[in-house]
Amino acid sequence: MTANMTATAMPKALGVDVCIVGAGPVGATLACRLAMAGMQVAIIDRAALPPMEHPAFDGRAYAIAAGSRRLLEEAGVWPRLPMESCDINEIRVTDGRPGQPPSPLFLEFGRADADQPFGAMIEARALRVALNAALHATPGLHVFAPDEGRVTRTAQGAVIHTTSGRTINARLVVAAEGRRSPLRDQARITVTRMPYNQCGIVCAVAHEFPHEGRALEHFLPAGPFAQLPMAGNAQHPNLSALVWTESEKVAHRLADLPHEAFTHEIRRRMGDEWLGAVTPVGRRWVYPLSAQYAQRYIDTRLALVGDAAHGIHPIAGQGLNLGFRDVIAMADILAQVHAAGGDVGAPDVLRRYQARCRPANMLMLAATDALERLFGNDNPVLRLARDVGLATVNRITPLRRSFARHAMGL
Repeated sequence: MTANMTATAMPKALGVDVCIVGAGPVGATLACRLAMAGMQVAIIDRAALPPMEHPAFDGRAYAIAAGSRRLLEEAGVWPRLPMESCDINEIRVTDGRPGQPPSPLFLEFGRADADQPFGAMIEARALRVALNAALHATPGLHVFAPDEGRVTRTAQGAVIHTTSGRTINARLVVAAEGRRSPLRDQARITVTRMPYNQCGIVCAVAHEFPHEGRALEHFLPAGPFAQLPMAGNAQHPNLSALVWTESEKVAHRLADLPHEAFTHEIRRRMGDEWLGAVTPVGRRWVYPLSAQYAQRYIDTRLALVGDAAHGIHPIAGQGLNLGFRDVIAMADILAQVHAAGGDVGAPDVLRRYQARCRPANMLMLAATDALERLFGNDNPVLRLARDVGLATVNRITPLRRSFARHAMGL
């Protein structure tokens, strides 16, 4: 082969500010946000992106907090959603037992507690369609999927050799690969894992009466049962997503029940009949639940985001939103450094990111773990204490509004 033919066959090395490994919601949003800030960004994912846009409704959805929605708007993702989102305008928190009415002591966040919706529900496939469109439409963003990269990091920078034959030179590599992050393992970053021996059941239900943008978090002895309002469609004008926690064996047994029996189990956990008759639609999903946290978020030319850095119990619906908070922090810091002509992968920059995110994330992990242990039992003394606690917060308006703003990510 001649030298000229070799030059033609081998693409020139690509130089970027940041190379992100993992194109899930957190990694893809970070890529779009950094590119919107004027940086050159590469993103690599081993999976092809179009198959993630499967058109069939399958019941999976995301609760996007108000702060996360603002991020998605700034990243150019939110305007590309192919279908309606559904605002969450009220959240009611109750306590009870399956088959029984909820406790009369409750906590409710209403329209008077915030100047905007608490968040919005969007279908998982809708977010994927919007992310894929934004990834390919944002200037300065280079997408490699399906592809894989072999990463070499030094104090001077990082070099990524992709399976497709591309060489990428980057100032910073971001691991957004999820809970089993290979880049995190490569950096020998220790992870502490906290198994719950529980599973989450995820599905959607059509119901008789409109939800009016109201969400329910109903605490039961086996774990929380959440009803989250969704935008309806032509076939089902009134729709909600359900996420509830059971022990591993019970969760799989429930998910395998025939339609009528599964419907009966849902109604036993709803707490009351405010939505009228309910009918499960779409698929049923069962996910193992656990928490974990990385001992540090950074290494030489490397930063962890999202589930690669932390994973929490879904009791407060904050898992994905916690990842989006990482994106907000990293984008703010890197944009300032880039605008000033600095090195976005420098050790002091990465330390700023870790200092801003890790303490707050650890507090959220501790809070969700404590909530799971406080509410996930049937001890009568604890039941009374937590019910009184809910009612007390409900009566103290400034405290209730402070809780609401924190959950909204504002």
